[in-house]
Amino acid sequence: MKVTMTLIPVAVSLLMAGSALAKVPAAEADKLGKELTCVGAEKAGTKDGVPEFTGKWLGTPPGVEYTPHVGQHPVDPYAGEKPVLSITADNQAQYASKLSDGQKALFAKFPKTFRMEVYPGHRDFRLPDSACEVAKKNALNAEITDGGLGISGALKGAIPFPIPKNGQEALMNNMFPNRAFNEDKTTDFANVLSDGNIAWGRQRNRNLGIVGKPDEVGKPLEGVMAYSSTGTLLPEREKGSVSVSSEPVNFAKDKRLAWSYDPGTRRVRQLPEYGFDQPLGGSGGKMTIDSDRLFNGSPERYNWKLLGKREMYVPANAYKLHAKTVKYADLLKPGVPNPEFIRWELRRVWAVEGTLKEGYRHLYGKRVLFLDEDTGQAVMADMYDARGSLWQYAFLNYYYGFDINAWQAGTAFYFDLNSGGYIAYNLFQERPNGPILNKGNLTPSMFTPEAARNAGN
Repeated sequence: MKVTMTLIPVAVSLLMAGSALAKVPAAEADKLGKELTCVGAEKAGTKDGVPEFTGKWLGTPPGVEYTPHVGQHPVDPYAGEKPVLSITADNQAQYASKLSDGQKALFAKFPKTFRMEVYPGHRDFRLPDSACEVAKKNALNAEITDGGLGISGALKGAIPFPIPKNGQEALMNNMFPNRAFNEDKTTDFANVLSDGNIAWGRQRNRNLGIVGKPDEVGKPLEGVMAYSSTGTLLPEREKGSVSVSSEPVNFAKDKRLAWSYDPGTRRVRQLPEYGFDQPLGGSGGKMTIDSDRLFNGSPERYNWKLLGKREMYVPANAYKLHAKTVKYADLLKPGVPNPEFIRWELRRVWAVEGTLKEGYRHLYGKRVLFLDEDTGQAVMADMYDARGSLWQYAFLNYYYGFDINAWQAGTAFYFDLNSGGYIAYNLFQERPNGPILNKGNLTPSMFTPEAARNAGN
């Protein structure tokens, strides 16, 4: 399946290996907090329905009852709203310029069951002033280095490139957004086969983001980016296995390190390589390790190009999907998840294309990421195989976390357009607790090989 996209053209800067890119001129950086939000998004709305940025809420909105840092499920501040548009296989041609290749492919493959319920758009939440201050400094000083694998002049606490000029800069925003610095969650994992049968998995994930810790804000962006720990609870045959890893800021100077505890041998071993297109456990080959959050890890295997900014229908304000009243049996249907639970809005996104470099190997010969301009984070991705055929489509449902004053990655769906199956990843709707965010109880000592062994026992 080969399809094309129409994009709004922008000037694309080319990166020479090992060289630094020009900083944003002061006059352009002065637009931040004025016609642009403090992290570079256009404040104005559009005639087609992209909402104006209001930024009227920081943290929990007025009238919402929410207890932070205890794992309360998200509360929807827009619960009373109804869709203003339903996009179906019959009318999707009218909206083709605002759809990705992957969305069009789902309409073609599941014309009777896939539809997109489009809601009124809202851009009501903002980041703390500290993030805005750091973003302005980063716009003036941050540069890409080391052939696209590192950054100089950037500070922790905000995206490094609020006004991205090329694919590498936009990609770095996806890697260093404002998000939780402490995350502890138990999530379910559903491999939904084409016939509707489901293979289940369950994990406990703990993540410590060093670049987002309050006492690190404003310090140079260097050293360790984050630590993570994943313990398997289901399937039963894998129960007790634990992996821990650390992620560097600069992939030219350091690499991702990972260790795995095997309950069968009761041994911990360091993994020689962890990431890229290694299959994510329990995904049946529908996810790679570097497709978590749509892209993560070293960007070294791809040439990254900024295709442009475009208006698209993307998942947004995904509170309804994550309510504790949602039952998996109602959500996880054959082919596609139940459209009643997915909220789509018209927003502006940056389109970034990664093309596999000559001499490198990856299952995806090309991947196109769509980054929400308000957050810098990837919300959708189209993935193509080595022959250039569209293979997978994925979307990630974000919501503003009242605990963290930033956007939280919720449930994601990864579709295999060949088999007709999909992965529902990071489900917590039926768990007693949602993600426990920014409680502040995680430390680097919890992410060592010894910690993995103790957790497995």
